[in-house]
Amino acid sequence: MDSQHRPSPDSEQQTTSRKQKRGIGAIGWAVIGAVFFSSLLAIGILPRLSQKSELQAAVKEASTVPSVNVITPRRATGATKLELPGSVVAQNQTTIYARSTGYLRRWYADIGDRVRAGQLLAEIDSPDTDQQVLQAKAEVVQAQANVSQTRANLAKSISDLKQARANLLIARQSWQRWQVLVKEGAVPQQDADTKYATYQANLASVEAAQNTVNSDSANIKAAQANAYASQANFQRNTVLQSYKKVTAPFAGVITARNVNTGVLISAGNGNTSTSNTNTNTSNSSLYTIAAYDNLKVNVSVPQSLSQSLQTGQTAQITVKELPQRVFTGKVVRTSNAIDPTTRTLLTQLEVHNSDATLRPGMYANVRFAINRTNPPFIVPDSALVVNAGGTQVATVTKDHTVHYQKVAVGRDYGTEVEITSGLTGNESLIATPTVDETEGLRVQPVAQTK
Repeated sequence: MDSQHRPSPDSEQQTTSRKQKRGIGAIGWAVIGAVFFSSLLAIGILPRLSQKSELQAAVKEASTVPSVNVITPRRATGATKLELPGSVVAQNQTTIYARSTGYLRRWYADIGDRVRAGQLLAEIDSPDTDQQVLQAKAEVVQAQANVSQTRANLAKSISDLKQARANLLIARQSWQRWQVLVKEGAVPQQDADTKYATYQANLASVEAAQNTVNSDSANIKAAQANAYASQANFQRNTVLQSYKKVTAPFAGVITARNVNTGVLISAGNGNTSTSNTNTNTSNSSLYTIAAYDNLKVNVSVPQSLSQSLQTGQTAQITVKELPQRVFTGKVVRTSNAIDPTTRTLLTQLEVHNSDATLRPGMYANVRFAINRTNPPFIVPDSALVVNAGGTQVATVTKDHTVHYQKVAVGRDYGTEVEITSGLTGNESLIATPTVDETEGLRVQPVAQTK
């Protein structure tokens, strides 16, 4: 029975052969399927993978270019307020010196006193000047007497000349008659010669009298010139004598007194005097006086705004010590020259001060209202770069590279500044440049939102 169910060797080989054929067919189909799916993947996935790689490369490249916030400069308004520091000075201030030498007899005005023009401030006791006046007066009297004497001599000389001319006329007529008588034989020639000699003597007398008159005329001119000189010297000493009384040259306030009673005063500079503290000192002035009714305010205006100011323009003037008062000043003059050190224009304003509220030497704030025809640009102060190359701004060019542009700065508003030159208004400025943004660096600009 077992032998019936056991397969024969031939049937076993056939069975094995059929199994091998079926195995080979399955592997082939598997290979074909793998190739088919690989082709599908190559057609659909590989392009996507390539695009993804390119996108990743672009993202990587973009991540290496830094982004910067950029802004555009804006134009300032034409009307603006300009506030500058100023210094209050007196419209008219001077020091008073002595013109007469002597001792100070008395002073009548002290510091802080308001005085009028011509008011007596002090008196100087000057005996030397008094004696010089007396001597000059005596010289005038003497010179006038000399002129009178010379005039008298001239009058006498003129009278003698007239008498000599009369005698000459008689002598000439007598000689002429005797010449006729000699020709007629009535008188001898000797008598005629005597008459001729008398005529010649009278002719010499006339010439001498004429010379005397000429000499006396010259003497009277010299005497008159001497009298004029004596009179001028007398007037000079009289004027010097008047300087013993020191008066105010104009109405104002006494700001300094440098003398006391009894001090020796010397005319001119280098006066020896005492101060208000009674300490001996060398001082060339007796008083200092300043006019307070009208004051001046000196202001240094920046060069960039110097063309905006005009003579006659008004400004508001305030001082810290008078917060409730606003004074009005008017531009009266400028120096018409820019100070090369500060690049400013010295401007003077006139302000009325009838109540003497303002005082010379005060610090003041001066506020102008200015209309600018070409207003500057305004940028944040953070956009400025100050280095060895000067003041610059970092701009982003059209090809997205950094370029540093040199600019000139005007007024500073704290967080913003004016740019007076160097910009056209179309630039893209890096809002806050750093040391990393070097010249020529490629950047990605991002517009900054307010």
